Amino acid sequence: MSEKITELTDRIAKLEKQLLDEFDKKQKEFNYHIEGKRVKFEQDILAAHRKLKSAILPWLLSSKIRNIISSPFIYSMVIPIAFFDITITLYQHICFRLYGIRRVKRSDYIVMDRHQLAYLNGIQKLNCVYCGYGNGVVAYSREVLARTEQYWCPIKHARKVVGSHSRYHKFIDYGEGENFKEQVIKLRDDLR
Repeated sequence: MSEKITELTDRIAKLEKQLLDEFDKKQKEFNYHIEGKRVKFEQDILAAHRKLKSAILPWLLSSKIRNIISSPFIYSMVIPIAFFDITITLYQHICFRLYGIRRVKRSDYIVMDRHQLAYLNGIQKLNCVYCGYGNGVVAYSREVLARTEQYWCPIKHARKVVGSHSRYHKFIDYGEGENFKEQVIKLRDDLR
């Protein structure tokens, strides 16, 4: 990997850390802390949140008809998402053990905590659980597949890839055949 690419990825990592620091500041600003998997607000904030909550029936009556009509199509996607979650989990537990690859911690990617907000009604909370689960499964699966790609074919594409995963920058440049086997072994070793 070139020095310029290493420099850029290091800068990106520093920016990501700065972003996490800013999220921590927001946590203090909104007076909550995390206990295990539960988010705890101070009592006065929790009381203020409860006052902001919309009742379900008025909320539904104020909803756009297109949102109500589309909901069965949206929620039916939970079936293929759950199937994908189960199969990707089985895949990594079997194959990653065989290959000696560190397994992806599912709970780092599938985070469902927004339903704990007191200012959301039941439907809004269900929506938040659905989105947290669906996007979490996609992010979790992406990391499982990124590790698989790093093990089997860690070569960059010739064409630009939009939205490449976090491991992609480590891959071998397209057309760089020199020391290919040694580079693949090193990238595999990085997965252990």
